[in-house]
Amino acid sequence: FHGEFRILGSKEYSDDEQAKFSPIDFAVTRGMFTAPDIARQISINQYDRYLNWKMPRPPIHPRLATQLVSNMHIVPANPEVAQQIKQVKRGDLIRLEGDLVQINDRDLVWKSALDWNGIGDGACRLIRVDSIKWLEHQNI
Repeated sequence: FHGEFRILGSKEYSDDEQAKFSPIDFAVTRGMFTAPDIARQISINQYDRYLNWKMPRPPIHPRLATQLVSNMHIVPANPEVAQQIKQVKRGDLIRLEGDLVQINDRDLVWKSALDWNGIGDGACRLIRVDSIKWLEHQNI
C-alpha cells in the first residue's frame, strides 16, 4: 500500500484496546482533495477511532467526495516510524508506504478496508507503515 495524502488532522490513542498496535489515526485526503485550497475547506472531528468530516460545497459529487477523505489507523512498523508519526501536522502532504493489515489479538479482530468505496464502520484503512516521506508542509 502506498500513496500521497494531505493530513487534515491526527488523534493519538493510549487507552483503547487498539492503541498497543495503532497509537494514532490520521484524517487524510487524497487525489484532487490534496490541493491546499480544497483541503482547507474540510472540517473534521476525530473521536473513538471514527472520523466525521464536512465541506460546504464539494467540487465533485458528494458520493465521490467520500472516497477522497479517509480515516487511517497507523501501525508503525518500527521505532523510527513510531517517532515520525508524532511529527505529522495538519496540512502536511506525505507519502506513506506499507501494507494494509488485519490484527488478531485475543478478542480483537481488526480489519482494514481494501478499497475506497466504504463509509462508516469498516471503511478505514489499517496500515502498517514502513516509511513516511514529507513532500510538502502547508498551513491549511
